[in-house]
Amino acid sequence: MARFLEVRRILVPVDFSDACRVVLDYAVDIARDRGAEVVLLHVVGLPVAPFDPAYGVAADPRLLLDLQSGAEKGLADLAAKAGAGSNLSLKTKILTGAPSREIVREAREGGYDLVVIGTHGRTGFRHVFLGSVAENVVRLAPCPVVTVRLKGFEIEKL
Repeated sequence: MARFLEVRRILVPVDFSDACRVVLDYAVDIARDRGAEVVLLHVVGLPVAPFDPAYGVAADPRLLLDLQSGAEKGLADLAAKAGAGSNLSLKTKILTGAPSREIVREAREGGYDLVVIGTHGRTGFRHVFLGSVAENVVRLAPCPVVTVRLKGFEIEKL
């Protein structure tokens, strides 16, 4: 008999906030239980104006290279820690664009069975429910999404 939720591929978007390690731990536990592959994804968001306050620097062609280089190192570090001492299938991927859009596109085109995402990361502002990226992924992803609410983060009471 088939399991209710066949999970062969898990997408884990990370933003390198302190919280992403907790999110990754959830995904790794699920993957080990189900024998699934984990793909860590980081989306490099591009500045949309000559000066973008989210980056605090003027847009420069070298900025993208620096951001991608930093993402490669960050993903390699996370993958090494998550896969230490196990035969877990863990891959990394970097995309460029709007995080919500790229995460949903990757979930659709990559044939993932599950997305595991934190409810808040590095956005720098309080969002009423999940956080804008996680909320969009929950609404638009073609597969189930597990959201991990992080301890110590208080949302506004409704």
